[in-house]
Amino acid sequence: MDDVRRPPAVTLADEALLGLVAPFWQLVIAAVVLAVVLLSTARLARRGRSRMTTALLVTGAAIVGLTVLGVLVQG
Repeated sequence: MDDVRRPPAVTLADEALLGLVAPFWQLVIAAVVLAVVLLSTARLARRGRSRMTTALLVTGAAIVGLTVLGVLVQG
């Protein structure tokens, strides 16, 4: 019976602490991204309609490109 090997004990305190901190940092990052997007959208809107159209086309192309790339990499 003494020859039975058990897996080493895992300290869960480290993972628990990271689990508590990670959502906070995700909220901070999300808030910063949202602020940047709102500020840049306001600045772009002040520049005029033609720049807004170009920006929307570029953004749409980037979204489609990233989606296609994600599907190709995943499959």
